[in-house]
Amino acid sequence: MIVVSKKVLNLYAGIGGNRKLWDEVMDVDVTAVEWNEKRAKIYQDFFPNDEVIIKDAHKYLKENYKRFDFIWSSPPCPTHSRMNFLHDEQEGKNIKYPDMDLWQEILFLDNWFDGKYCVENVKIYYQPLIDCYESGNHYFWSNFHITDIETGSNKIDIRNNYEDFLEEKTGFDLNSYDITKKEKRKVLNNCVHPELGKHILECAFKKKQLSLEDIND
Repeated sequence: MIVVSKKVLNLYAGIGGNRKLWDEVMDVDVTAVEWNEKRAKIYQDFFPNDEVIIKDAHKYLKENYKRFDFIWSSPPCPTHSRMNFLHDEQEGKNIKYPDMDLWQEILFLDNWFDGKYCVENVKIYYQPLIDCYESGNHYFWSNFHITDIETGSNKIDIRNNYEDFLEEKTGFDLNSYDITKKEKRKVLNNCVHPELGKHILECAFKKKQLSLEDIND
């Protein structure tokens, strides 16, 4: 059902996994911010009506947040990921301090933004500093209630390679792009499942459903 258009900011947009099904929820006017030019080009190909900006998303948020009704942010995850435990075991891999941009953005949006927001990251290796919603391998912080959703099994069909599995899971065919197998796996791995992205937007702007009893009153 199409409702009133919402101005949406999609930060650290990648190729747009979270955004893929938003048009099924409502009419959205999307501004996407992605620093990597190659990923930004792929995003623009899939979503030609979105405005795509190649800038520092963290800085862009602070300077432009008042312009939007809904903000989705997916700050970089490597310093928060549980993969850091593997780095501790691997020679030549250094453990890094967690990047505090994640927590800065959550606190900033929670205190200064008048619209709805969702901040996403992978499951982190330490106890979250702020309560969050958990789905699959992701954590979500928001100022609205996110209900549970089942997005299907993450089990890989061993007859196919991992990249094929990720393309099928996310609905992005990247075979026509000049990217390495490693980069292809990385950008697809970073995608939020499109059904989950759709569900979260629905939770942010869902209309109260009146029961027959309410209507009769």
